[in-house]
Amino acid sequence: MKSGSGQTTPDRTAADQVAGRGFDRRLIVPMVLGSILNPVNSSMLAVALVPIGIALGAPPADTAWLVSALYLATATGQPVVGRLVDRYGARRLHLAGSALVGIAGLIGTLAPSLGVLIAARVLLGLGTCAGYPAAMYLIRSEARRTGVDSPASVLTLLSVSAQTIVVIGPTLGGLLIGAGGWRTVFAINIPVALVTFVLGWLRLPRATPQQKTGASFDIPGILLFAGTLTALMLFLMDPAVADLWLLGLALAAGAGFAVRELRFPEPFIDLRVFGGNTPLIATYARALLAQTIAYAVIYGFTQWLEAGRGLGPSHAGLILLPMSLVAIGVSTITGRRAGFRAKLLVGTVAQLAAAALMLTLHDSSPILILVLISVICGLPQGLHSLANQNAVYFQADPARIGASAGLLRTFSYLGAMVASAAYGAFFRHGADTAGLHDVAWFLIAVAALLLVLILADRSLTRLSAESRKAR
Repeated sequence: MKSGSGQTTPDRTAADQVAGRGFDRRLIVPMVLGSILNPVNSSMLAVALVPIGIALGAPPADTAWLVSALYLATATGQPVVGRLVDRYGARRLHLAGSALVGIAGLIGTLAPSLGVLIAARVLLGLGTCAGYPAAMYLIRSEARRTGVDSPASVLTLLSVSAQTIVVIGPTLGGLLIGAGGWRTVFAINIPVALVTFVLGWLRLPRATPQQKTGASFDIPGILLFAGTLTALMLFLMDPAVADLWLLGLALAAGAGFAVRELRFPEPFIDLRVFGGNTPLIATYARALLAQTIAYAVIYGFTQWLEAGRGLGPSHAGLILLPMSLVAIGVSTITGRRAGFRAKLLVGTVAQLAAAALMLTLHDSSPILILVLISVICGLPQGLHSLANQNAVYFQADPARIGASAGLLRTFSYLGAMVASAAYGAFFRHGADTAGLHDVAWFLIAVAALLLVLILADRSLTRLSAESRKAR
């Protein structure tokens, strides 16, 4: 089937007859499960870092690589998988990714050392690459198939489910650790991946022959991109004058990567997505800054709750439960409402307020203050990702929606890596209160930059008008 623009859509065959003309809602469960595999593995680990460090004798600067490893792998793999989803359709990549997640969960469960755990996190990062671009591709392909925009509720559900998992992950992780130790945060991937694979096999549409054309892999581009991120992370994790060569290496590899991708006909990351699309670039920049703050809170604040405030993993997870509830409520209430600037502004002001409150914390701060910080942090969790995801949906070239969605996740992962480097550096001697205050000043600086970017972006007003028309 082809749309008026000549785009080839997935072959729906018999499933299309059952679904009728409306959005095929049987796709929703495998879409959501696939897209949450990454956030669930991101946030559950937050409460496991301290127990892992104690069990394996590793300081925070070393366990931070458990976070960075996943995001290095995902930031590198996400654009590749996004392009493959655009070319081959969602089903194959969804199935391969969920299978790899199950294997990584098994390796992590049995891992005897920190090095093996890091390897398992790399596999998890690669395995979780497919879920989000596959889901965005299916939403866009359903719109082409039916001739109308997919329901706004589907995009909202996708964002709400991912954000719910991100913010509820520490609570879930704490409960799992309380029940069976830190290895359970890896073991949980095995049944989740199995269910995701089976539902994807049964419900996702097969690709048409037109989508099964050959794909080339830009190996030099992949290596340059991975080299850029790795060198940058190595420098940021322990910045020193003696290691400035790592920063120079990152800049050189990044410049080589940009030249390569702009000249190569089948680039690893299609930088042409950015061409003439300043609003999309601004959305990616907002995602990077917002997720830097979000992950610094999830990982840095959580580690301090355990190591600095003296709470156990399950109690630290429960402290963050209000953040989950607020994020879910805010996303649900605002998800169907048009408007981008107001959501982004409210979320950023909340981040500034939370960081300011962190500056007042000490080793015996009352639980009420900790819960208040958790509540405030729920606002940006529920607003930022939803607004940025919907912005990409309207700003991106429909023919490159998979790659564009993948790049949104890539920039979010870059933010997580910056956060990992920040708290790794500030907690070099342990997740104490002095280190938390350094993290808070860092968050204030990033949030101020994000606020300036939002206020300066005039395209957000036009985007709100387009969103209202689509509804």
